[in-house]
Amino acid sequence: MTAKARKPVLLRLDPAVHDALARWAADELRSANAQIEFLLRRALAQAGRLPDDVGGLPKRGRPAKDARNADTGPDDTPTETHEETP
Repeated sequence: MTAKARKPVLLRLDPAVHDALARWAADELRSANAQIEFLLRRALAQAGRLPDDVGGLPKRGRPAKDARNADTGPDDTPTETHEETP
């Protein structure tokens, strides 16, 4: 599945509105940009104006532990594994 390209948008906000938005985003562990998109999608859905073909929100956070290769470190270099023998 290929993801649709994200459209960059310049948004001018009152600094106090931006600060409040950034605090709210931090409370929900989102970036300010992700919070804006979340709120716009919710408003569109509530108004019945969210298109049927809109893609989902990007996944948040790190990939699941089982999805990562257990034999590599954070920079994808091999790590040593130490097995204990009884």
